Amino acid sequence: MTATGRRIRKRKLKAEINVVPYIDVMLVLLIIFMVTAPLLNLGVDVKLPQVAAASVEQPRQQVVVQVGEDGALSLIQKDEQGPADKIALDADELLLRVAAIRNQNPNLVVFVAGDGAVPYARVIEILQRLRTEAKVEKATLLTSSPEPAQK
Repeated sequence: MTATGRRIRKRKLKAEINVVPYIDVMLVLLIIFMVTAPLLNLGVDVKLPQVAAASVEQPRQQVVVQVGEDGALSLIQKDEQGPADKIALDADELLLRVAAIRNQNPNLVVFVAGDGAVPYARVIEILQRLRTEAKVEKATLLTSSPEPAQK
């Protein structure tokens, strides 16, 4: 015993790992990856492929919604009698006309012909509006066949 009456205690060794520095390092790495990940996809030019699919049976009455390079819409109607009528319309008028044609012919097939320079979202928007607002069940994209190889 000591003069003060206290016992001498031996210190126990701690067998623990201090994880705070590891968590700090992990959070710093997480922030670095979160900042740099969006910068890795700067943009890729995509040239969409042409489709060499089999021809589909052409319906008697053809209705083609044409989306021009500037986003302007046109309605093209073809009958079995002869030439097509091409009418430039805005989106709401076009949907009303297509709905009226669909009321006369419930099995109407509408083709959406989008120019290659038109944003894809614009073409899909027109396609979706034809299906939802004009109630056209068979609305599809119109494609062209690939050019034959030059010899």
